[in-house]
Amino acid sequence: MSELHDKTISQLLLDLDNKAFSSVELTGHYLDRIERLDPAINSYITVLREPALARAAAMDVARQKGIHPPLAGIPIAHKDIICTQGVRTSAGSRMLDNFIAPYNATLVEQLNDAGVVTLGKTNMDEFAMGSSNENSYYGPVRNPWRADRVPGGSSGGSAASLAAGLCAATTGTDTGGSIRQPAAFCGITGLKPTYGRVSRWGVIAYASSLDQAGPMARTAEDAAHLLQAMAGFDHRDSTSINQPVPDYLAQINGSIKGLKIGICTEYFDEGLDDDIRTAVMAAAKTLESMGAILSEVSLPNTQHAIPAYYVIAPAECSSNLARYDGVRFGYRCADPESIEDLYKRSRSEGFGREVKSRIMVGTFALSAGYYEAYYRKAQQIRRLISADFSQVFDQVDYILGPTTPSTAFKLGEKVDDQVAMYLQDIYTIAVNLAGLPAISIPAGQSQGLPIGLQLIGRHLDEGGLLKVAHNFQQASDWHAQRPNDGQ
Repeated sequence: MSELHDKTISQLLLDLDNKAFSSVELTGHYLDRIERLDPAINSYITVLREPALARAAAMDVARQKGIHPPLAGIPIAHKDIICTQGVRTSAGSRMLDNFIAPYNATLVEQLNDAGVVTLGKTNMDEFAMGSSNENSYYGPVRNPWRADRVPGGSSGGSAASLAAGLCAATTGTDTGGSIRQPAAFCGITGLKPTYGRVSRWGVIAYASSLDQAGPMARTAEDAAHLLQAMAGFDHRDSTSINQPVPDYLAQINGSIKGLKIGICTEYFDEGLDDDIRTAVMAAAKTLESMGAILSEVSLPNTQHAIPAYYVIAPAECSSNLARYDGVRFGYRCADPESIEDLYKRSRSEGFGREVKSRIMVGTFALSAGYYEAYYRKAQQIRRLISADFSQVFDQVDYILGPTTPSTAFKLGEKVDDQVAMYLQDIYTIAVNLAGLPAISIPAGQSQGLPIGLQLIGRHLDEGGLLKVAHNFQQASDWHAQRPNDGQ
């Protein structure tokens, strides 16, 4: 059954309905591939072989009875920042290496209700802080397309496991591009929903006003399957949006004729790789040939997005990570001499370099005498960035551009250059600051490495983004390309 891992969710569901194979067989196929292939990729932190097979057997019984949930028997994996009851949830950190989540995140509950089988928890940058998946306590993840390249971050394990055919779909979180950037680097589809569209309850917080969970899948249609289950209001999350969830799968096959798509001039600056520029413009022409209307648009405050983000996000992480003190849960240093020693050593030993760096920056930005100069100013810039998007969306329906300035870079290449690493998110961060939805889809290759196309939409227009992406994928086959032929 070597071809199973190349199938989309839609194809797998049809085959399961037609009894071409059982969910136990499908789950076993993925688990065997994980055992055989993942040691070289390191995309999983925890693998749940026995629970996954038991769940698959239960979904097979449900199918035999003729009444089953919509995603019954589909094997997926969760980013290890998302709480899963009774299973280690580490956030990629030594700090939570021994933390067993006592409850399921809302999105895990929703996907369980939809019938998925959880294969395990995927590797990630510690507490979602990073753009390369080199900041994990469990070691770096390798890109399945080329072993010496990064998969992107922070949801690098989720992207790599899917690209390598080690699951049918995954979940990720996106604070400044952490779903879209690894999706671009690994040649998959990644959707960052509108802030508040998917509940954050049970998702370990990095920056609470920016974090957003979303689906990572082979195609836009597969992403629609997952989002249908994940989206919705949650009374336990005060930032959750209380709006009806549309039928994403029903919307996806609509025409894009007459849709206005703006090509953002700021996203085609001198820092963009020429091959990516060519591929993205070719993708735009493909959409134009399908009836979309192209025009140039400008987001002038985009240049301020990275400095604003790297004040706001560390400030929020400084507050959110204050709870990890060696007292209540998580890592605790050995033989502390005093309560002060307990705090200091538990945090200094439990957190990695990047996390400690961001905590220090955030604490400084929030300190007396600097709050007005840094944090308040960054929030004012955030408002300007949001206003830019509002003005552009008065002219066009969607904004198009590259997801990343380059293809996947080499492991270790940017570890000692923080600014170069932060610039990897230059085209994605503004979307999080404005709370908008955006999707990255495969749109080409450069020297055998995937290229990502980013589409940005209005608030709550995930359905429209999925429709445009699906139309493009009907006219191209970049999403069907596999590293090493999927073997």
